[in-house]
Amino acid sequence: MLQYLDISSNNLDGKIPMEIFKIPAINIINVSFNNLHGQLPTSIGNAKQLINFASSSNKLSGDIPNSLGDCESLEYIELDSNIFIGSIPTSLGHITSLKVLNCSTNNLTGPIPITLGNLQYLEKIDLSFNNLKGEVPTKGIFRNATVVWIDGNKGLCGGALELHMPACSIMPSSSTRHKKYLVLEGVILTASMVSLAIVIFGLILWRGKHKRESISLPSFSTTFPKVPFNDLARATQGFSTSNLIGNGRYSSVYQGKLFEEENEVAVKVFNLETRGAQKSFFAECNALKNLRHHNLVPIRTACSSTYSNGIDFKALVYEFMPRGDLHKLLYSTRDSEGSSKLNLLTMTQRMSIMVDVADAMEYLHHNNQGTMVHCDLKPSNILLDDNMTAHVGDFGLARFKVGSTVLSLGNPNSSSVGLMGTIGYAAPEYASGGQVSTAADVYSFGVVLLEIFLGRRPTDDMFKDGLSIVKFTEISLRDRVIEIIDPQLIQELELCHDTPIGLNGKGVCSLLCMLNIGLCCTKTSPGIRINMQEVAAKLHGIRDAYIIEN
Repeated sequence: MLQYLDISSNNLDGKIPMEIFKIPAINIINVSFNNLHGQLPTSIGNAKQLINFASSSNKLSGDIPNSLGDCESLEYIELDSNIFIGSIPTSLGHITSLKVLNCSTNNLTGPIPITLGNLQYLEKIDLSFNNLKGEVPTKGIFRNATVVWIDGNKGLCGGALELHMPACSIMPSSSTRHKKYLVLEGVILTASMVSLAIVIFGLILWRGKHKRESISLPSFSTTFPKVPFNDLARATQGFSTSNLIGNGRYSSVYQGKLFEEENEVAVKVFNLETRGAQKSFFAECNALKNLRHHNLVPIRTACSSTYSNGIDFKALVYEFMPRGDLHKLLYSTRDSEGSSKLNLLTMTQRMSIMVDVADAMEYLHHNNQGTMVHCDLKPSNILLDDNMTAHVGDFGLARFKVGSTVLSLGNPNSSSVGLMGTIGYAAPEYASGGQVSTAADVYSFGVVLLEIFLGRRPTDDMFKDGLSIVKFTEISLRDRVIEIIDPQLIQELELCHDTPIGLNGKGVCSLLCMLNIGLCCTKTSPGIRINMQEVAAKLHGIRDAYIIEN
């Protein structure tokens, strides 16, 4: 009897037939990445043995049926990237076995059901990019901000502090408002007089000192605490070389502890003597002030100081990523004896890293605040936390697109392009003076994707005389894929050179699908590359299917 139905990644259209939910032993139904439309049949509630249901990236519409909550064995629900409307059924909170719920990128409205916080086995929940409103629940999974995604819902408020949501407003009565107004008027008057006195006193002190730093934070300073130079110097032991964890084109990064907190931070100090460094600082500030996504490196604060002798100091403070960057993870680890040794990265970890990066890039390119082009995506700009969750960082070359105009974030009044990216990762059109575009970011993403599965840098000595990592993958993918992928994956996927690839090894299909996505991203012509919305949706499907099968 049929237990597993997977018809994903085709060009199927029409409606989902209600009859498939009447199959008594059906465990898995995957209809993702098609052109299916219409409503999700209410008969889905009949599938009592259903463990996984995935309908991502279709054109399904209407309400999510309440009967979905009758599927008492469900562990994975993926309804993302459709056009569902209405509210999230509270009945989903009754599926006690549920582990993953993804309803992102739809047109859902109303509040987040409180009942979802009661699910003890829920590991991940993604409700991002809908029109949800109301207070975010605070029980259960909603206490762990690292596994909850609710970005792109302007009407949500409250919740755990780590979610960084706005506070929910409370409307007081008219009499209370009147009393508060009178008190507020008195407070403002008193505060104004005190502030004026402080300003005058401060000016007197400033004139009497030979050397003093003045903090001039970027426009997001109302959100983050101010930090003086002395605190940063103390946090990094005087910017000691023993605290140095990385160097870039315009900056050096130091590890340290700030505000006597337990959590460590990464202090990015800009070398202002290098041409373009100051512009890079302001570009990164302007890029980050309106960005908030769980796969972007979280910024804590900034420091912009000027001394009486005219010397400037500029730094950004980020949350510290304990696993370092992806480049070091792939190439720079050494064992206890000092011999060269690559990190053991599993297939699932590699796939999840690329899913995380795809989500971040999709947010930059397609979020409702505008289009951000990163312009320098590469492994050293992908940082990993303790959970191996990937975070995209370094926005020093980022550009903001408004229609056909590209604005430099280092100077919002400038539309100059300049040299973008890093050799090996930069899109080919940049070499001939091509305009900044999201398609160029897609190309860089594709190169990183190929690199992480092949275990080879795009600047490897073997890539010469017209042979690139893209061309190398293209000519080898069909018949010689075993020869080109990272040897670690050969062992993990149980492949051998003597057995036809189509007949041996689990997960080979997933690997080929991932590499194909990389090739779709790295087409020579920018116009035929897929966009990051498509990339993210497809990678989620491939990764999730691989996890279920293994």
